[in-house]
Amino acid sequence: MVLKLYYDLLSQPSRALYIFLKLNGVPFQQCPVSLMEGEHRTEEFKQKYSKFQKVPFIHDGDFKLIESIGIMRYITREYPIEDHWYPKDSKKQAKVDEYLEWQHLNIRLNCSTFLITTWMNPMRTGKQPSQEKYDSSKKYMLKSLSTFEELFLSDDGPFLMGKEISYADIQAACEIEQPRLAGFNPMVHYPKIKTWIELVRKECNPYYDEAHEMLNMLAESSGKSTKAKL
Repeated sequence: MVLKLYYDLLSQPSRALYIFLKLNGVPFQQCPVSLMEGEHRTEEFKQKYSKFQKVPFIHDGDFKLIESIGIMRYITREYPIEDHWYPKDSKKQAKVDEYLEWQHLNIRLNCSTFLITTWMNPMRTGKQPSQEKYDSSKKYMLKSLSTFEELFLSDDGPFLMGKEISYADIQAACEIEQPRLAGFNPMVHYPKIKTWIELVRKECNPYYDEAHEMLNMLAESSGKSTKAKL
């Protein structure tokens, strides 16, 4: 049976997996789930598709798995994947894992918190966040972005792990694109991040642009109406 990917391209890890599968020619059935319409919140969805009610997740025959990074690791074991994405060499693989573990409480947490505070919650409730909440969420996001530049964008190579692109680059780029939905573009304020993302985009196209089409459209609209300034 063909692998089924359940995803929403407004979800950062969904985009990362989508790009990864496309780049490596892994055959999969596209199963979009609209988070904006709450398709994942129904009891039917919970019983039929995923008890966790989150995306992305996969069904590979009778085997079901959530969590994008766990899915990526599974895919590299089950399908012929180019080694540089998630190297079999223990030390090289460990360096990819180093970023993937670090990002949970840094880039992912703080970029997501900023987006939820300034875009998602106001859209759901019709109420803007207090200045205190806005300032706090932005402060932690900016700290994570600065730390990311300092720790991972070094002179050892153009990508996070050096001279070759890895899954860590896709994951990080998709997370750092996300605040654009709330009118804040990290690439405007962080030149090293801008250069690196442009390289990731080039390496991953046409699938990078394909995965970010909806985000780009919404970000353009948001940028016209949101005044997010440093």
